[in-house]
Amino acid sequence: MPSQREGQNDKEDENLNSLQNEHGKPNTPDGVTAGSREKVKPSRDSQRVEPSAALSKGTPNGEGEKVWERIWERQNLLTALTRVETNGGAPGIDGMTVEELRPYLCETFGLKGHWLDIRSRLDGGTYQPSPVRRVEIPKPDGGMRLLGIPTVIDRFIQQAIAQVVTTLFEPTFSSHSYGFRPKRSAHDAVRAAQAYIREGYDWVVDVDLEKYFDRVNHDKLMARVARVVKDKQVLKLIRTYLESGVMVNGVVMDTEEGTPQGGPLSPLLANIMLDDLDKELEQRGHRFVRYADDCNIYVKSPRAGERVMASVRRFLEQKLKLKVNEAKSKVDRPAKRKFLGFRLFKRKGEVVIGVAQRARARCRERLHQLTRRTRSGRLEEVVKEINNYMRGWIGYFRLADTPSVFQELDEWLRRRLRQLLWKRWKKPRARWRNLVALGVPPSSAREAAGSGKGTWRLAASPPVQQALSNAYWRSQGLLSITERYHQLRTT
Repeated sequence: MPSQREGQNDKEDENLNSLQNEHGKPNTPDGVTAGSREKVKPSRDSQRVEPSAALSKGTPNGEGEKVWERIWERQNLLTALTRVETNGGAPGIDGMTVEELRPYLCETFGLKGHWLDIRSRLDGGTYQPSPVRRVEIPKPDGGMRLLGIPTVIDRFIQQAIAQVVTTLFEPTFSSHSYGFRPKRSAHDAVRAAQAYIREGYDWVVDVDLEKYFDRVNHDKLMARVARVVKDKQVLKLIRTYLESGVMVNGVVMDTEEGTPQGGPLSPLLANIMLDDLDKELEQRGHRFVRYADDCNIYVKSPRAGERVMASVRRFLEQKLKLKVNEAKSKVDRPAKRKFLGFRLFKRKGEVVIGVAQRARARCRERLHQLTRRTRSGRLEEVVKEINNYMRGWIGYFRLADTPSVFQELDEWLRRRLRQLLWKRWKKPRARWRNLVALGVPPSSAREAAGSGKGTWRLAASPPVQQALSNAYWRSQGLLSITERYHQLRTT
């Protein structure tokens, strides 16, 4: 007689296999297709953990004791699978891509599918996550950020865990916490900071944690998870993921601390660890905004700010065993600090949201790379790459109340593109011919084509501007930064 557990596994295997249609091709719920695997680090919004639809009706008493069964419910697994496919991302150490995940879990080989074997090992406590693949990416302010890329199978399991555990912790989290939470965003955090400054709290205690995701104490973190999650199987599995190790240059290294960025569990665990800080600040009556490890506390004077900075530093280092980055933490006017890529400053008595100088510089640097004079590829390809990048950039920074920033960037970008084409036309006769074909009088075209001035200077000359006008770039499909900004602001 088969055991009850074996019967349950067979049923789940059948359910997962049913994700494929009658032709053997994977079906994706709600029409979502697999994400691109070129992206190494998901954007902040894509890392946001969405609770399972089946678990969104509330959290009754005692539910923290029966989490294991809920994690492996069919609907929760379907949601997790779709989320992993949508987020995309690079392969882990096994090389399996996101596109290969659904067939691997759902296809049958003989009598058993891969998911049945994985689930059996999970239930038996013998499942061992693969070490994460260590990736280094440059940080905006210098240095390198360490990412840990789990295998897609481990991302799927982590996502299933995160969806259920999120519903347990979400009601307990502070309203001042905005990072990686359902129905909350970086824009909400910036608006909250703007409201505090309007109330007269116009000094900010900018607290930056040094290598936070690499230095989280596992024992302290698991103690906080266990406050809500009472299911020992779930606690053991989460701990196993924390200690799964990283692979660096082919060598597996143990991880005795930290929650590697790159997996679905990491943002949730970061919020769980720092929830104690939120509660401490709430108890003290502070006005503050926290987005993951970025925490800004708003006070009315520099003296109050220094006092708060000292007490928060003691709490973080003594209670949570976290280290404050002294070089990046400071008490200052909000206008002199950046928060999530924005800066907040006063203009005619009103608190205005602007784009931080560093964020603008990074944008120009990226556009500079895309429009370098020596790059290859057709103009259509260049324009497509620019549009793809700028849609995301404008979408995020549309919150800024500074249209002049977008207009200046628009003008600078068109000049970069005019320079690119002028360089490609190369010889004076080809330049003259192209200018005339684009409506420039022959005499003006001859003067510009025969000039010995540099390409950047000529890109701003009247004949070249007349030929390669705004209408020309619109005909080439170039996205207008200014128009897109105003469109998003009105909608």
